[in-house]
Amino acid sequence: MYDILDIIRNVSDLYENNSSLAVLKDFERVIDELDIYAYENWEDGELCYGPQVDRHWITAGFMWPKEKMPNPIAAKRLQDLGCKIKYERSHLVEPREIKSPDDYRPGTKKGKLDRKPIWIVEIQMPKKVAFDMYRGYMEKMKNEHQSTEENKTGSSAPSAMAAPMPAAPMPAAGGMPGAPAGGMPGAPAGGAPMPTA
Repeated sequence: MYDILDIIRNVSDLYENNSSLAVLKDFERVIDELDIYAYENWEDGELCYGPQVDRHWITAGFMWPKEKMPNPIAAKRLQDLGCKIKYERSHLVEPREIKSPDDYRPGTKKGKLDRKPIWIVEIQMPKKVAFDMYRGYMEKMKNEHQSTEENKTGSSAPSAMAAPMPAAPMPAAGGMPGAPAGGMPGAPAGGAPMPTA
């Protein structure tokens, strides 16, 4: 049985702990890259607990209402990568929405607690799978960024690429760049500048 308050605390702790949030993003990236969300009800799951990081595993549990069990065929894709999947029927305890005086707990102003049947799917993922997927994602992003930069550079100067400029002749010893081999016209031999009046 799971308490809605514990779930809220878990999510709140995630937002305060950047490393746990980063691990959860890596975890979710694997699920997304395997197209798990294309299967029935997987996109409706909510984080119930985790991620719990062990030496070799990352574990997280997700919950669905009883009538929206996630398609178990999708879990086969995760198992092919070495993940362990566990299905469990359980209950979620949450306060009732107050619509009448009967909805209050006796002697309080709080709603009665109801037990709602849910499905829990626990996924144990090898750390290596999550981090390899992250590394591949970062390389893909880097390659896309480089190709975008190359396209920008290539499209801004196509005429310069099409007609390269001829190379300037090498200056003679002591001469100025771009000057004839004998130095500047009218200059003394050796490329010394002409005196000015």
